[in-house]
Amino acid sequence: MNALNRNCAGVARRDFIQLGVGGVLGLGMGDLVRLRADTARAVGKASPDDVNCILVWLDGGPTHYETFDPKPDAPSGVRGEFKPIPTTVPGVSFCETMPKLAKTLNRMAIIRSICHKDPNHGGGNHYMMTGAPTPVPVNCGSSVSFHPSFGSTVSHLRGIRDGLPAYATLPRKSRSAGPHFLGGQHAPFVIDGDPNRKGYRVRDVVLPRSISEGRADTRLKLRRSLDRMLRIADAAAADPAVEFDSFYQQGIDLISSPKAQAAFDVEQEPAAVRDRYGRNDFGQRLLLARRLAGVGVSFVTVYNGGWDHHTNIFKEPFRKKVERVDTGMAALINDLHDRGQLDSTLVLLLGEFGRTPKINKDVGRDHWPHAMSVLVAGAGVPPGQVIGSTDVKGYYASDRIYSPEDFACSLYTKMGIDPHKILYTNTGRPFSIVNGGAPIKELFG
Repeated sequence: MNALNRNCAGVARRDFIQLGVGGVLGLGMGDLVRLRADTARAVGKASPDDVNCILVWLDGGPTHYETFDPKPDAPSGVRGEFKPIPTTVPGVSFCETMPKLAKTLNRMAIIRSICHKDPNHGGGNHYMMTGAPTPVPVNCGSSVSFHPSFGSTVSHLRGIRDGLPAYATLPRKSRSAGPHFLGGQHAPFVIDGDPNRKGYRVRDVVLPRSISEGRADTRLKLRRSLDRMLRIADAAAADPAVEFDSFYQQGIDLISSPKAQAAFDVEQEPAAVRDRYGRNDFGQRLLLARRLAGVGVSFVTVYNGGWDHHTNIFKEPFRKKVERVDTGMAALINDLHDRGQLDSTLVLLLGEFGRTPKINKDVGRDHWPHAMSVLVAGAGVPPGQVIGSTDVKGYYASDRIYSPEDFACSLYTKMGIDPHKILYTNTGRPFSIVNGGAPIKELFG
């Protein structure tokens, strides 16, 4: 792991503690379910049960100033060196680093007012990947996985469809992306490697040579020929032997699924389409995520690290990193729209928090959970809107303030899942998928 992809501790930081933010009331759950059902019937949009999610995770905490919430009227020590540019919505500006997404605001929405109080990578990661604050402090180097992640919960409730995994992540698992007590079978299927590399193939979906040549025809021989799927199971998973059998069964399903064989082959895409996403690892992972969601993978996370910019935020490495996100995300949203798949795909872009208002002595910004920007598109989200705002200097969310619980409720509701549904741990203890919060009403029209 190079320095650009490390957090401030020099390694993949995992920190601590919850300091929750109370939910802000939106529409009632019953009202939302009825409204969405009526709307879907009226205009022929996708049923929430058929909505799949692509969550793009910018690990480390992306700056809101240098992306979606520039502050041109703030003092120079706050506003930074970049300039605002107009978007497709009159009166709304993005930072100059986001020219393609500025032209795509008519197909997406930006929430500027989600916030919490945890300035640590581990705690913020957990809060924004699960909708639940971390229940106890953890050490800096500890993994944080106290509550099931969004993807694992969706996997638990939806299950496998057509031999495809319900939950996949590229190219690695985020700190809090695991299943915890839901069991290892709901850990993400990790799709590693670089899809931009010629001849790229996904591990665990290619038949072993002994099988493809017809030299084995029993499940036992197939099992012996398969590598263990690349999974990261929580220590809380119930029976390791059962989980191991589950991994092999999912491996058998994957390599025998025509849908999987086709979906993982990103080289089937026309060269012009691949060019629009960007000929780099991140852009091609977004394209692969689109292919997976399109064939029925319920939840796909695209992990992109290196957003802990304590130094040199206005230099070339940052510009290049943001440019790839701008190019790839605009291509993803427009591609889904052009294919008629945006209504059945929820697209999210976020990290664990924003960055400090004041530029520090190293010309960077530090951790700041009191303001952040989140991109939301698809699944019936009314486009062309900026939801909420921060104050004139970008210090705090100041209007229509929403919590991670509200964000989680919105995600689950968009996918046809009751966010307050009661599930049970492997010891029989009941828990709510999301404790409190309410869907963000502006995301539902």
